[in-house]
Amino acid sequence: MNLTSQISKSSIYLITAVASLGGLLFGYDTAVISGAVGALDDFFINKISNDVIAASAAITEFKVIITLCTVAVIGLTASFILRFYKRNTAFAIITALVVLGGAFYYYQFLTLPPVLTENLQNSILGFMVSSALVGCIIGAAAGDRIANSIGRRNGLLLSAALFIISATGSAFPEGMNIFFGSSSLTSFIVYRIIGGIGVGLASMLAPLYIAEMAPANIRGKLVSCNQFAIVSGMLIVYFVNYFIVKGQSTEWINTDGWRYMFLSENIPATLFFLFLLFVPKTPRFQVMKGKEAEASAVLTKLNGPEKAGSILTEIKGSFNVKKAHWLTYGWAIVIIGILLSVFQQFVGINVVLYYAPEIFKGMGLGNDASMIQTIIVGAINMLFTVLAIFTVDNYGRKKLMLIGSIVMAISMLGLGSALYSQSSQTLSLLLMLLYIAAFAMSWGPITWVLLSEIFPNKIKGVMAVAVAAQWLANLVVSWTFPMMNNNESLTQMFNHGFSYWIYGIMALLSAIFIWKFVPETKGKTLEEMEQLWIKDKTE
Repeated sequence: MNLTSQISKSSIYLITAVASLGGLLFGYDTAVISGAVGALDDFFINKISNDVIAASAAITEFKVIITLCTVAVIGLTASFILRFYKRNTAFAIITALVVLGGAFYYYQFLTLPPVLTENLQNSILGFMVSSALVGCIIGAAAGDRIANSIGRRNGLLLSAALFIISATGSAFPEGMNIFFGSSSLTSFIVYRIIGGIGVGLASMLAPLYIAEMAPANIRGKLVSCNQFAIVSGMLIVYFVNYFIVKGQSTEWINTDGWRYMFLSENIPATLFFLFLLFVPKTPRFQVMKGKEAEASAVLTKLNGPEKAGSILTEIKGSFNVKKAHWLTYGWAIVIIGILLSVFQQFVGINVVLYYAPEIFKGMGLGNDASMIQTIIVGAINMLFTVLAIFTVDNYGRKKLMLIGSIVMAISMLGLGSALYSQSSQTLSLLLMLLYIAAFAMSWGPITWVLLSEIFPNKIKGVMAVAVAAQWLANLVVSWTFPMMNNNESLTQMFNHGFSYWIYGIMALLSAIFIWKFVPETKGKTLEEMEQLWIKDKTE
């Protein structure tokens, strides 16, 4: 290997490592909440439960936040509907959705009395934990516009800045409360949403940046580093949370410990921001902005002078690919993409990742022991994700997804039954770990592989709909879990097993969906996939 080749590879590996910090922060930010759930419940919810005036004010603010978030989601949905239908039809559908949904929302939520009932208390806690996902939806939806306006690298710089603001504001919601005299609970939720916007941006821009910088012969391996970085970020924060609470009293964790958990994100976020200042903008963005000389310089450094010219020509040619209407290949491909995303969340994975310590405490474990079990969950998640990366091209997407669905269904139905019958803690833990392993080697990484392969280049924009649906499904599952798991009636009847049976049933449905409707994409070119959808539409 000559010196130029060594420099090229070392440069691209360093650039990939920097960009992958975006994935690491993605995992870090989404999982940091796991160690703080109990403390947040005690610090925010229990504090207002004994104060009627404070509870009334908090409920009013909660309604305002939910309304604003709902408007944002409706706006995003409306923008997608306008891409699917002609203008008059789209406006008719949007109007019907707003009228019917608005009436239901008003009478079933806004008109509720300002009384902190058990269900409302669990709802507020669930939204506190999952509120970042609202930001994720916004960030992911805005990602394409930001990537094409300020660039991939500068978009990642923006996400790093949002991570820093969110980490500090979430740790000190009282001191950084600049939201018009609102309560610290509202301040906390807003800062988590800001962090979620950073996650949404990073989830789209980090793999895009790597893909546009990497040479074609190692692109797949380098883009996979982003998924590895995500699960690594989760594992790292589980360790951080463990060392923060180790040996500490519950009282200290509930007053101060949870603040250190959120504040710790400033370390990787600051490093991410600083390192990004030293990496180049992508050649594709440079060409888009008419800076071919700068693009050529980057391509020459990363690919060598012999290949730089031809790659530059390919990049310029790619801008001539005409975009097609999103329904060019019919509804089937759109629905399959959306359901892949929805089922990935409805099997309950983020309930485990967000609420793991609380789940283990519910099994009778103490603070330290529950955190150790959470670390084991993160380690298995990372190990089997790596296994999936190395096996997906050998065994195929469909086979691994089917196996994963069946094992997850057995695990979740078994876990619900174990909790219901109050079987041994060991059995429950083993079933939980089996579930994590099954998800990590199937629906975790392979969903993203399928989404990147099933959509032809002409309608790649439809992937934004699937990604938005994924974040929305994540929000629904994470928000509703405390309502089911902490409900006294359901707990008395099923001893915390009810919600896991629901996720088990969803895993069974996901297996049927994969078996009946999802095509195998292993070994097929993008052109062959395009012909498949054309054939299905004409039949």
